[in-house]
Amino acid sequence: MTQTSAAPTSPASDLVRLTQYAHGGGCACKIPPGELEEIVAGLTTNVAGDVPEPPGEILVGLDSGDDAAVVSIRDGLAVVVTTDFFTPVVDDAYDWGRIAATNALSDVYAMGGTPLVAVNLLAWPREVLPFDLATRVLQGGLDVARQAGCHLAGGHSVDDPEPKYGMAVTGLVDPDRVMRNDAGRAGQPLSLTKPLGVGVLNSRHKATGEVFEEAVAAMTTLNAAASRAAVDAGVRCGTDVTGFGLLGHLYKLARASGVSAVVDAAAVPYLAGAREALRDGYVSGGTRRNLDWVAPYADVSAVSTDEALLLADAQTSGGLLLAGEIPGAPVIGELVPRGEHVLMVR
Repeated sequence: MTQTSAAPTSPASDLVRLTQYAHGGGCACKIPPGELEEIVAGLTTNVAGDVPEPPGEILVGLDSGDDAAVVSIRDGLAVVVTTDFFTPVVDDAYDWGRIAATNALSDVYAMGGTPLVAVNLLAWPREVLPFDLATRVLQGGLDVARQAGCHLAGGHSVDDPEPKYGMAVTGLVDPDRVMRNDAGRAGQPLSLTKPLGVGVLNSRHKATGEVFEEAVAAMTTLNAAASRAAVDAGVRCGTDVTGFGLLGHLYKLARASGVSAVVDAAAVPYLAGAREALRDGYVSGGTRRNLDWVAPYADVSAVSTDEALLLADAQTSGGLLLAGEIPGAPVIGELVPRGEHVLMVR
């Protein structure tokens, strides 16, 4: 008698731990930065031959690995285009939707722009997880888009072994007020608008089920107010801190700007419980890869390996890292003339 496999049974929604259905979580699932740079090396938007020239002018593209593309479409107006999605970073479906949407919108804010319209990107194991959970994820994204004053219109979904969610976002920005990662200058202070530690806390959550409300609150806080304050203060260099960690994103900013960056480790803020999570070993592979990537270009000899790992901690929906000062954001270092090392931690 031939046996047949039974169809997968969908678990009850209230018993599902979404993080257990993914090999990693949040922005820690990014392709490592060094590998990513090899993938995109040589790609260009330059038009050659008989192909038609696209409308508008690209102001920010692939060259410096910035947070989003910016295209000028007429005097005084440019569009910002970005996309971001990832596997579950928390078990609660609604919170995951909010976090993923906040993170996707952040790239527009990091460029000094205002989100205009977003579309959903959803991958779902439809024979494994119930669709009411997918509805909760999408509701979380919709609520964040509404909070941001951003239209949310449709999107795309696929059947996938791992659940994934995010958005493609288009925003508007004044081309003369764009914040970009290659505009830093020696002598500028470095400010950080959210505390670090999300990565180790999310790793602990995935392993134990413990919920860290402060981390969820940080990940669901829009960078809108910080972006407006930075643009109004004349800041023209910045980025957001996500999967490559503070050190990784600061390395990209300093390298693109032709300067070095000094970090005052004692001035960097952390979420409650982050150091304990690190002590107990909840460090993602993405965080370790971040530190390995910057190590050849950094002097971190003044701090312990644990401290360096926290500075490289893979963040999800982190804050803005600004070459300048805004109210309420601690100054954590400064840009200096290019020296032997691109990064120095003191």
